[in-house]
Amino acid sequence: MEVRFFAGAADAAGMETSTVDASGKTAADVVAALGDANERLATVLKVCALLADGVRVNDLGRDLSDVTRLDVLPPFAGG
Repeated sequence: MEVRFFAGAADAAGMETSTVDASGKTAADVVAALGDANERLATVLKVCALLADGVRVNDLGRDLSDVTRLDVLPPFAGG
């Protein structure tokens, strides 16, 4: 699965995109894996919205096995 980081999430990750094997993994599993090696990113991920193939992930227990792209969006100021 392609993971795209935006704004502050990209800054914390040190990259704009990454690839993750999401087979059999939930959104919580993927978030934990992304933050495991990067404490700063782990902190930012706690406040980010996730979009799985363009649909907001409201349940971190959601299985992401069939997802091709996960967007990681930190809170944005303004409107």
